[in-house]
Amino acid sequence: MSGVTRTRIAAMKRQLTEDLRRCVSPTDEDIRRMIGVIIERERETSYFSLSERRETARELFDSVRGLDILQELLEDAAVTEIMVNGPDAVFIEKNGCLERWPKTFASREKLEDVVRRIVGACNRVVNERQPIADARLPDGSRVNAVISPAAPDGPVLTIRRFPDTPMTMAALIGAGSLTAEAAACLEDSVRRGRSILVSGGTGAGKTTFLNAMSAAIPPNERVVSIEDNAELCLASANLVRLEARDAAIEGGRSVTLRDLIRTALRMRPDRIIVGEVRGEEVCDLLQAVNTGHRGSMSTIHANSAGDTLIRLETLVMTGMAIPLPAIRRQIASGIELIVHLTRRPSGRRLVSAIAEIDGMDGDEIALRPLYRLDDEDRLIRCL
Repeated sequence: MSGVTRTRIAAMKRQLTEDLRRCVSPTDEDIRRMIGVIIERERETSYFSLSERRETARELFDSVRGLDILQELLEDAAVTEIMVNGPDAVFIEKNGCLERWPKTFASREKLEDVVRRIVGACNRVVNERQPIADARLPDGSRVNAVISPAAPDGPVLTIRRFPDTPMTMAALIGAGSLTAEAAACLEDSVRRGRSILVSGGTGAGKTTFLNAMSAAIPPNERVVSIEDNAELCLASANLVRLEARDAAIEGGRSVTLRDLIRTALRMRPDRIIVGEVRGEEVCDLLQAVNTGHRGSMSTIHANSAGDTLIRLETLVMTGMAIPLPAIRRQIASGIELIVHLTRRPSGRRLVSAIAEIDGMDGDEIALRPLYRLDDEDRLIRCL
């Protein structure tokens, strides 16, 4: 804006906050009326174009009813990730590219208010005793927040957004993430009840891909999904969604992913879908797939299909005091396919490998590659 600076907008936000403190249960119309008065008062000292008045009014309204400067980003479908590194540094991923957002929060306190508003809406807590929180927005976007003392330079807020409509295999093929042949192979594997792990790094699209694969689950099967924060949009008609919770809420005890997997086994599930395994809950998932719940699926952080096996072994050893050969036999018996995803610097996400676990080869798990990327980033079938 040419006629209004960020400093003046910050002053108007403070004035609006003061005015609202003198109001009892103001309606949206009351707030818009107050905003109009504030903007008219500002116009007495400098010129505001019509577009500047509209943009300022929107930003002021979002500061008290939305998520302040982030609201505009959340309404932009091209923005897939929002990264706030304190009140003065906001970065976004838009159309696969990382860039700095020119707007900033009026103060550290305002950013903290936004963080607490997001976390509180999920019945979770973030404070000095518990400075790290995971949450979600009403649209399903994943949120991670860190405040002082763990974040000395100001609150850190990361929002991972998902498509408004669930991604399909056809859309992934169209985007070049995998070939039609590989997609047909995976859909057939899901229908046949093969247990599948989707691996990849942060931001590789694991959750989105798991959603797309789940569409191939036969409609007559009962599915239980288990997540830290409910993000999956599974298409099953007979679906039970379970979500972990923190111990800090109303003095209650925590409900962990391990608790939820164990209770899910009593719900007569045909399949158990775990949003992500990254701790001791992997032991319970392996127990499930080895005791009659084939076709279960999950995601896991790893650098390659081969590294996925190493990470699985490491996670199991944190939760079960059993010898490594026994762990490997459980993995080889329970998990059948690994789909590895890669995110290129351009923002393109693609399947880089599909591998089949083919039992044991001596003391090692036998991993047989089915598809891999060639030198031109094309997914080809292995001979």
